[in-house]
Order: sequence, then C-alpha cells, then structure tokens
Amino acid sequence: MSRDELRFPTQAFINGAFVDTKRTYDLINPATGEVLAAVADCGEAEARQAADAAHNAFLTWKQTTAYQRSAIMETFVKLLQANSERLAQIMTAEIGKPIKESRGEVKYATGFVQWYAEEAKRIYGETIPSSFSDKRILVEAAPVGPVFAITPWNFPAAMITRKLAPALAAGCTFIIKPPAQSAISALAMAELLQEAGLPDGVFQVIPTSQSSVVSDVLLADPRIRKLAFTGSTHVGTLLAEKAARTVKRVSLELGGHAPFLVFEDADVEKAAAEAMNCKFRNAGQTCICTNRIYVQESIKDAFLQAFLKRVADLKVGAPIEEDTDIGPLVNQQGLDKAKEHIADALEKGAQMVAGQEAPAQKGLFLTPTVLTGVTHDMVVAREETFGPVAPIMTFKDEAEAIALANDTPYGLAAYVFTRDVSRVYRVTDALDYGIIGVNDGVPSTPQAPFGGMKASGVGREGGHYGLEEYLERKFISLKL
Repeated sequence: MSRDELRFPTQAFINGAFVDTKRTYDLINPATGEVLAAVADCGEAEARQAADAAHNAFLTWKQTTAYQRSAIMETFVKLLQANSERLAQIMTAEIGKPIKESRGEVKYATGFVQWYAEEAKRIYGETIPSSFSDKRILVEAAPVGPVFAITPWNFPAAMITRKLAPALAAGCTFIIKPPAQSAISALAMAELLQEAGLPDGVFQVIPTSQSSVVSDVLLADPRIRKLAFTGSTHVGTLLAEKAARTVKRVSLELGGHAPFLVFEDADVEKAAAEAMNCKFRNAGQTCICTNRIYVQESIKDAFLQAFLKRVADLKVGAPIEEDTDIGPLVNQQGLDKAKEHIADALEKGAQMVAGQEAPAQKGLFLTPTVLTGVTHDMVVAREETFGPVAPIMTFKDEAEAIALANDTPYGLAAYVFTRDVSRVYRVTDALDYGIIGVNDGVPSTPQAPFGGMKASGVGREGGHYGLEEYLERKFISLKL
C-alpha cells in the first residue's frame, strides 16, 4: 500500500478531535531508513488538555451501562476486522515487523477488545452474609478512574488493546502515550474508536518525543487514578515512584529474561520448532521470547541439529514481503546491543554456529544467530538481548535446570519441554515466572492472565484478572 492508501493520521487525538501541535518529529521506517511521517510531538500543554478531557468524560462515561459500553466495543471489533490489512501495513511500515506477523498481531489485538466487550457484562458485585440480623453487606464494582497508559513499540496494537479494552469495559477513560516509533498505529485506532461511537474525551492519544515531559504532567495529576505501563524495569520503577506521590493504582509489565528448558524426554523436533518460533518472532524483539535456551546434556546434539535446520530456513528481508521471516531491528541502538552481546560471547569463548553471513539488506538487519558454548559470565546469558540471537547452554539434571532458570531478577515468561507429566508439575511449581509455556513456545491469549513476578512487574493483563486491575471494590454496609 502507498502512503495515500494507508491513510494514517499524524495529529494528536484529544477530546474527540485530531489536533495540531507546535512541534513534530520524524517517524522513520527501519527497513528503509526513510521518513514515514512527521508526527505530532506533544508536550506539557497537550498532556494537560488530555487530562482535562479524560477527567470530564469520566464523569459521564462511568455512568453508562455495561451494555452500552459493550455495544461500542463490539462495533470497534468489527471496524478492526474491516481495517485489519491497513493496520497491519501501518505496523510493518512503522517498526519493520514482517507483514505476516503484523496481520497476526492485529487479530490478537482485536481478540482483547472482543473478550472485554463480552466481559463488560460480567462485572459482578457480591452480597456477603451478615453477622447482624439488621444489616446487609454489599460489595459493588466501580471504575478506577482516568487511566494513563504507556506502551512499547514492539506490539503497537496489542499492547494498547490489552490495556484499553478492560479499561473501557470497566468504565474508565484512557490516555495513551504510544512509543515514538509506532504512534501511527495508536492514532489509527483512535480513528476507528471515533467511528465506533466512543464519546469525546474517553480516549486520547498523545504521541511525543519528550516522554518524560508528558509523563511527569500526567503522573503528578491527582485526577489520573491509574498508571498502566509496559516497558523496561528501570523505567517502570521510576514511573511507579512518581505515581506513588498521588497514590495511583499501578500495573507494570516489565523486563524479562526467559529460559527455555528442554529435558531429555522431550519431543526434540517439536521443541526445536517451538524454540525457533519463540526466539525469532519479530526478530527476537518480544518481551517473552526466550533469551536463554537450556538443553539437557544427553540431547544437546540432537536438539542443535534440529534447531539449526529450522533457523537456516528463515528468510531475512524486507518486512513487507510475504515470505519474510526476519525483518529489521527497530533502531540502531537495538542492533548495536545485539552485536555487542554476540561479540562479548565470542570473545569469552562461545562459538557462532549460525549467523556468520552478513544480511543482504542494508540497514538495521541482523542474520539469525545461534551461539553454543555459552557460559553465565557472558552478557548474553545475563541480560535480555532483544534481537535474533539464540544462546544455547546445557544442564545435567532437573535441579540444575530449575536453578539456572531462576537465577535472574526477572520472572516474566519461561518454557518447559518434557513428556513427563510429573516433571511438568515439579518444574512449573518451582519456576518463579508469571507465564510458563509447557511444550508451547507462544502461550499468550486474551483470556489468560499475562504478567510477571519479581522484577518483571506488578499486576496482570488479560482474562478476568486484567479487568480487576481497572476496578475498585466498594463495601456497603446497610443497616435496616
């Protein structure tokens, strides 16, 4: 699709209208290095306008019935489906995600809206038996209030709907600060929400290259009652500290360092296929992609052979092409980090068994790389790479596998491959992770809780658990 065919907005979206800003910034297509668009660059003034709009709209939006909110969301679902190809093309142009993955993400993002459109009608209260004959104990649900959300670039649509959909279902208004790299996806969804009949002020999009300026305004505003953030642990910690000053509700999905455990009784071919899908989705730029592959010593050679065979079939190329598997990294910083991890590992004795050849494309591309002989003093084993680099290590027994997997401050996602049912329970019980895929390298789904333990975050998104993050519970004692 051409720029005109994509028809994407570039202005900020505040109080039901697309508005110009004094400044703009250039959004760069990482596959070509060309300027895709000049996007609104919001600052303090726009942040305050968004807060005012969200606060004023909340006074009426919270009074709508669950059925009214659900109907608007169902219309939004239909519009997302009707515009799925355009949204996928925008996403691929923004961040270089292969087009077939972008299509899958739009479907995944739509799934959250569909789920919560239904779940809005299942926000129940409770009557608790009283210990006094003249009292009744009631518990009611109420929306938290206006929400400020910050999302990452790697899932431009799904990271928004995973937060927005439960917020709308609960009766909250919403301000999104999308990442600078993928702001157009958020603005395109604002268009569709407006078309779906969402009242003015319920949803605002404030793109910016001045993240801290916008965030500081909204985090200091006591009318904003919740922060929902997906991003690094470092940034999430700073935001949580600021949110605490006005005692905001906080949901944080933070960094990961996912282990992938392959036991000797596993289906090696299936484990290799799932490891490839898990590791190389979006060129390894996902928060739950495996960063450490541990294989039991007795099957290392068999697994490596099966894994390398699949990696060799991956095509690096222009993300808009239908058969591309690996697109560019999102920016030069990401590419440099991945290369630094590889160089550190090789300097300390690791072997590169795939990835020696340079990609044919110029720019931010990196050939899928597989490293063996990796040890835990190497950066790639200690830090999240966020690139198409797969370090393979070995373990002797179950106890060592668990110890190695848990040897990190993070606890977002982990993967276990085995055909022993007893081992499934022993290992999953012992792993300190919020998401565990058993013989499954891609476990995420809208109806299940998504979130981490330890330094990987607070709260859950998805399923009825995600809805509770946007609700307050009121206890009402009624004396007769």
